[in-house]
Amino acid sequence: MRSGMIALVLGLLSLRLLPVLPPPWLLGLLVLLAVGLVFTRINSIGWFVLGLAWACASAQLALDDRLAPELDGRTLWLQGQVVGLAQQDDGVVRFELAHPVSRRALLPQKIRLSWYGQHSVVAGEAWRLAVRLKRPHGLVNPQVFDYETWLLAQRIGATGSVKDGQRIAPASGLGSWRDRLRKRLLATPANGREAMLAALVVGNGSAIAPADWATLKATGTVHLLVISGTHIGLLAGLLYALVAGLARIGWWPQAIPWLPCACALALCGALVYGFLAGFQVPVQRACAMVGLVLLWRLRFRRIGASYVLLFALIVVLLIEPLASLQAGFWLSFSAVALLMLIFSGRLGGWSWGQSLVRAQWAIALGLLPMMLALGLPVSLSGPLANLVAVPLVGLVIVPLALAGSLLLPVPYVGAGLLWLAGGLVEILFRGLTPLAHWLPAWQPGAYGLGVWLLACAGTLLLLLPSGLPLRLFGWPLMLPLLFTEPQKIAEGTAVVTMLDVGQGLAVVVRTRNHALLYDAAPRFGDFDLGERVVLPSLRALNIEQLDLLLLSHGDNDHIGGASAVIDGMPVEHVISGEAGRLPSRWRAQPCRQRSWQWDGVTLQSWRWADASDANQASCVLIIEAQGERIVLTGDIDVAAESALLASGLELEARWLLSAHHGSRSSSSRAFVQRVAPQAVLISRGKHNAFGHPAADVLARYAQIPARVYDTVEQGAVTVQLGQFTDAKTLRTESRFWREK
Repeated sequence: MRSGMIALVLGLLSLRLLPVLPPPWLLGLLVLLAVGLVFTRINSIGWFVLGLAWACASAQLALDDRLAPELDGRTLWLQGQVVGLAQQDDGVVRFELAHPVSRRALLPQKIRLSWYGQHSVVAGEAWRLAVRLKRPHGLVNPQVFDYETWLLAQRIGATGSVKDGQRIAPASGLGSWRDRLRKRLLATPANGREAMLAALVVGNGSAIAPADWATLKATGTVHLLVISGTHIGLLAGLLYALVAGLARIGWWPQAIPWLPCACALALCGALVYGFLAGFQVPVQRACAMVGLVLLWRLRFRRIGASYVLLFALIVVLLIEPLASLQAGFWLSFSAVALLMLIFSGRLGGWSWGQSLVRAQWAIALGLLPMMLALGLPVSLSGPLANLVAVPLVGLVIVPLALAGSLLLPVPYVGAGLLWLAGGLVEILFRGLTPLAHWLPAWQPGAYGLGVWLLACAGTLLLLLPSGLPLRLFGWPLMLPLLFTEPQKIAEGTAVVTMLDVGQGLAVVVRTRNHALLYDAAPRFGDFDLGERVVLPSLRALNIEQLDLLLLSHGDNDHIGGASAVIDGMPVEHVISGEAGRLPSRWRAQPCRQRSWQWDGVTLQSWRWADASDANQASCVLIIEAQGERIVLTGDIDVAAESALLASGLELEARWLLSAHHGSRSSSSRAFVQRVAPQAVLISRGKHNAFGHPAADVLARYAQIPARVYDTVEQGAVTVQLGQFTDAKTLRTESRFWREK
């Protein structure tokens, strides 16, 4: 039985590894084969194939529900009902619409929309909207959050921006009640931590300040201050312990069996809390796990606890096979497995303090290989922070917040409990904030498979019970994580990576011992691509500090993320074509014509002295490695291009960054012919409002001819300068959910 369950789980999990999905006819054959094998001696293979087939079929249904390609970028009138709580963020409201209908086209079952301006959108309302629709599309960069994967896992078939709309039906149902409760929580004084309490009670953290998010991420406590499986489990455990404690001290009626009542109360508490939080997929997963654990405790304790974990995995993955695409799924089940490992088979009991310390030690160490595999930042202060935060939040703050929310109609009582809960959150943050600055999160670089496997083996050994002779060998196996250096770039060559940052620019230049960032991507309100894309990408590329941050000019799409980069890692020098427009704390120096060498690679900067606007003032960077040259142009226009042609610099290059994202105001015929590139890089946003790149600009490149690398089509693009090879692109790496 166990082998069949494991095989089924492995088949369901294999979906994440598939580059493409099998065609329907092959899927049908797989199902027939699996059914036949299930009733043979090799039934484990049958269960594996059956799980894989079910996962593939479910994923194909989600892909088929995406917006039709011919509707991509079109504006349609549609109507549907708002589901979930809308997110209000810096003048933008983001929400999801279920079952949208249009007289002109068949639409996906769920779409995610953004509406700029001060609009009130409430869960449960029905709206008629004019929407510019887009197929699911996300930025593709080294080890950065994959938005397309997230959309597919949520079964969102399209995104869009609202141009106009009218409410056609008022709010109704559970969603509207949750929305009213959220507004009430945000309006109830709680020592300045109203947003945190709203996140804990109804699962919506859109009002949490960016600085607080940064603290939570650095200390590994995000899972505690936004409702997650941890809260569901802790609340269920607290209710179970309440009944068990009453029975132990003799205060429970002897005529009523306490165990069924404890299990029923714990399950009801978990379900009520889950519905209060909107019953999203992570909460569903937690409720399923709680239900199975309680059922095991009530009726099936004779079977091992590992069966409970396997059965929970099967239930969750059968209900939603796409759950395996989300990092939270892997982390939550891995954490449960780790706790089962350290608390089972031990001789003697542990005090609650010992249990808490050992649990944090096991989770911090045991999840390290999983964090490395998923490319997630590792909180160095997480074990210490969670040692205090887990009992405080789970056993005190959450019960106070829930009780306060339920008792809000009672004058002073509910508000008082919320005020107390908010005060405890504030005290917690006064401890977490300095801890986050003292031990910031570590973003690991890319490790080879051998180093990762050694880390897995070392972790497993260290988690074994103390006293086993092989246990101490775990530490040497972990050492390669600290002492393995990334492969050095060859002397005289450079690696140039144009990141995928939408309608903006960020180019990373690395030589053997130096690193440079040319522009730092845009920032739109709290959505900072410097923080979300550039900084994690730099760390994923094993860059610990920048020798030079060169900001071509002062426009937001080129400098918006610079502050996050400067705050996130050491930057030795800052240079810009518009140094006067930059904050004084950056100590930016003006760009001028000069030349220098790094590790046998020649770099030259240039700026037009007679520039009359920001684009013309862009600082141009020319890089040459072993005779192969690339020209980075910023946003220079035709006039600045003419001045550059007259500068006497050697401009003929194999690679050219298309000026101003491919705008028709740049890339003049004379400039393109003089540079004569074999390949052109274009950094832009999909469906951008400026129409970049212009058709006539692309036509000039085609006449040379030059191959065009576009971030929309290829994602991040990497050039091995000095090796005269083709560029490497991330979007072309096979993923079944990724649009080519």
